[in-house]
Amino acid sequence: MRNRLIILTTILTYFSVNVYAQNSGTISGQDTDRNVIATAVPFLTIAPDPVSGAMGDVGVATTPDINSTFWNPAKLTFINQNSGLGLTFTPWLKKYVDDMSLSYLSGYKKLDDEQAFGAALTYFNLGDIELTNGNGQPIGSFTPREFAISASYSRKLSDNLSIGVTGKYILSNLSGNITTSPVTDPKPGTSIAADIGIYHNQQITVFNKQSLLALGASITNIGSKISYNSADEEDFIPTNLRIGSSLSSFLDPYNKITLALDLNKLMVPTPQADGSHRDKGLLAGMFGSFGDAPGGFKEEIQEIMYSVGAEYEYRETFALRAGYFYEHVNKGNRKYFTAGVGFKLQKLELNFSYLVPQLQEHPLAETLRFGAIFNFTKSEDK
Repeated sequence: MRNRLIILTTILTYFSVNVYAQNSGTISGQDTDRNVIATAVPFLTIAPDPVSGAMGDVGVATTPDINSTFWNPAKLTFINQNSGLGLTFTPWLKKYVDDMSLSYLSGYKKLDDEQAFGAALTYFNLGDIELTNGNGQPIGSFTPREFAISASYSRKLSDNLSIGVTGKYILSNLSGNITTSPVTDPKPGTSIAADIGIYHNQQITVFNKQSLLALGASITNIGSKISYNSADEEDFIPTNLRIGSSLSSFLDPYNKITLALDLNKLMVPTPQADGSHRDKGLLAGMFGSFGDAPGGFKEEIQEIMYSVGAEYEYRETFALRAGYFYEHVNKGNRKYFTAGVGFKLQKLELNFSYLVPQLQEHPLAETLRFGAIFNFTKSEDK
């Protein structure tokens, strides 16, 4: 039970989940400079795949692949293959427990050179938890689970520009039907959300080397608030703005290097001392998130997260990857290095990533991601 309490505390601290939509007032002695933005279903912001996971969580403008449904649906139509299936698995917070995990199943199909469909299932298992009442007496056990089902469509507007949209259904079941004080009439939280994205690439020459410059932007998880009980209490889901670019240079016919940068910001109201941020609607919360920080422009800048990544690829069969993710200390303080490798064996691609936090004893330490991708006929072979 103690480990489970640590896990729930970790989730609250590092992933900004507010499980039962409780107000987050300032506690006596608390560092008032820290003002972490809290949302429900934070699993929607976890990088699900070991390719981006090895490159500091970049993804909005990187090489289009099967995981584009998560990062930027506009990239789907630029995938070189005709169709594919992928599965990734991430043991989560394994330093504390051994039964939490994030699984991601995805697939895509190109209708022609200008259109593509994608679909994905994200499943977050929080492990078994023994629940107790206010007196510490057992009242049952439960396995909290969350998932999101997504469907995407991407279309080219020109040879170099595409747009994409995603619709998704989200379910978060954190307590089943077990009532625990002060929560009454608990129920699973649900939401309907959408993603939109745009992607552009252009052939250029850098130091006499053929290169591909790509730009991308996406807004993900645009959707209704979530409630976990019958009371009029709702939490925002993690609506997120991501913009980025990548540059891939071909050193010779066999060697390629890619550099990528993403900037990331939650389009969710910044917590206010009087709790008024909780009363905002979806659109007011999204567009107001660029100017509602109590600390003014300085705090708004602190809400931007930075991801940088690099990849070396040899003959499209072997890849080495590395990256870094930065989040300001007042907004969550996630800072970590990442690394990984990838192998392509004809139609099968295997990828692995490893996370090394900058801070000691960080709960994300030793995070491993494993992924397999099955690519089918190349588009040009049709």
